[in-house]
Amino acid sequence: MRHRLLLLYTWLIRTALFFFPDIPIIMQFRGFLYSFGMASCGKNFQVAHDVILNSIEGLFVGNNVYFSMGNILYAHGKAIIGNNVMFGPGCLLTTGNHTFLNDSYRYGLSIEKEVRIEDGCWIAAHCVVLPGAILPARSILAAGAVLTKHLQERYEDAIYVGVPAQFEKKRI
Repeated sequence: MRHRLLLLYTWLIRTALFFFPDIPIIMQFRGFLYSFGMASCGKNFQVAHDVILNSIEGLFVGNNVYFSMGNILYAHGKAIIGNNVMFGPGCLLTTGNHTFLNDSYRYGLSIEKEVRIEDGCWIAAHCVVLPGAILPARSILAAGAVLTKHLQERYEDAIYVGVPAQFEKKRI
């Protein structure tokens, strides 16, 4: 029941503030309103007007987190976003994946896995972060990349590119 009420609550926030401009004070106000349904939320959480936050009960957000326009987040499982993290336009983050049942993925239960974006990361435009993924601190997930798992080589201050995302080089 709580999940359904939170879906309605997030829809109401998005609808009521959709036509307000994406200026810091309005985006902070959206973040403040969303924080009531989240597991944890730090200071200065900014959310653009058309961000879709569904299933926010498992969302842990640090300080100074910014969601740019067109982001979609499904955090029914646990999603931990560290401090000073920025999401570029059109990103997707999900903590759940489908299973196969009765000859279809439609009927299978969702399997939830934790997602972690560590402090100081930048997720560039049109990235996808899938269940079980961990992005190391101060890293960049390059535009269009798909982060599918906990990376074997975990380099802080690195750039990860491609589908699936792999280490490219150290960020300088």
